[in-house]
Amino acid sequence: MTEEQRAPAKLNLELRVLGRRPDGMHEVETVLQAIDLCDLLAIEPAAVATLESSGFAVPAGADNLVLRAAAEVGLGARFVLDKRIPPGAGMGGGSSDGAAVLRAGGRGRADLAAIAGRLGADVPFFLAGGRARARGRGEILEPLPPAAGWFALAWPGFEVGTGAVYRAWDEVGGNGRNHLFRAACAVDPRLERFARRLGEGWVMTGSGSAFFREAASEPAARAMVSGLDCWTAVAAALPRWDGGQGTGGLSG
Repeated sequence: MTEEQRAPAKLNLELRVLGRRPDGMHEVETVLQAIDLCDLLAIEPAAVATLESSGFAVPAGADNLVLRAAAEVGLGARFVLDKRIPPGAGMGGGSSDGAAVLRAGGRGRADLAAIAGRLGADVPFFLAGGRARARGRGEILEPLPPAAGWFALAWPGFEVGTGAVYRAWDEVGGNGRNHLFRAACAVDPRLERFARRLGEGWVMTGSGSAFFREAASEPAARAMVSGLDCWTAVAAALPRWDGGQGTGGLSG
């Protein structure tokens, strides 16, 4: 029997970098919001884990978070991923894909949050979604009250490497709603030009390269992306999907 899981994207509504940690990682404080732009993951039982994908191109090797998560929970399956979240855009698509596998293959496990933390800083958030404040590397989560909302999304069509952005932050620092914006522009100056074309009110999410803008309604969000010559989408905020239990809630 094939199980289907939705893997939602996230936005960093604000992101502060507090400094470099002794382990070489960076201490952050950020407000995360899950949105209804989703990858779709079909999971069919199989003797070994394999991955096929359509939509945006993703690496299909053992480093893919789908296969890494499957190995962590011992899930043999044929995974078919419909990749709808732009990769390398700061919207957490890969982390969400990995969390979807954990939700499917790790039901009832007491160590699921610890496994998620080993896979990546954003993966624990996607076990439950909704809105949360994240600290540390992003793995220390404080659930926040749900808030309805709409977002206009714009992506320039190129990726910006997370590691390179954090290394640039060490050199240039940052401020504003997203402390990584200045560093991301230092890594790829095209991003600064893209932000200027978008105009006032747009905020970069994560380490880039996608931007969002809050809207009062779906029509207002659609008006914001009308006429932009890049990938765009409109998305709504999602509440927590598991009641705080860490599994389920997004399966089809």
